[in-house]
Amino acid sequence: MHETPAPLSPQDALIATMIAVSAADEQMRTAELVAIQRTVNHMPIFATYDADRIRIIAQTVFDLFEEEDGLDALFGLLREALPEGLNETAYALACDVAAADGRLRAAEMRMLEEIRDELNVDRLHAAAIEWSARVRHRLTQEG
Repeated sequence: MHETPAPLSPQDALIATMIAVSAADEQMRTAELVAIQRTVNHMPIFATYDADRIRIIAQTVFDLFEEEDGLDALFGLLREALPEGLNETAYALACDVAAADGRLRAAEMRMLEEIRDELNVDRLHAAAIEWSARVRHRLTQEG
């Protein structure tokens, strides 16, 4: 018997998206966790968000990843919780988390592709968002 997760707020959905991309390669790196925390601490959309919910949302994502159709369920929750105007924001935050350690892994790239597709982020907009994340998180001064 599968328990249906409680509906997510838009902020919960943004956090779930960041956690999903971080956990995609089965290893959440410190730089990724710091990126999530920094985002929650500094973005206006999280100004009134209860940061204690991050653990609850993370556990929800981890639990869904353990289920056979958990990824589909997660995307259903995200689509339900995110107003269309926040789909690109969710994708941008996911890109920032994936790029936070300066290296994109194959599992992270696949998850970003899934997020982009599931949230209907325009490919041209996605390319600009990805480029922006790459240059913000570049580890060297070289091109």
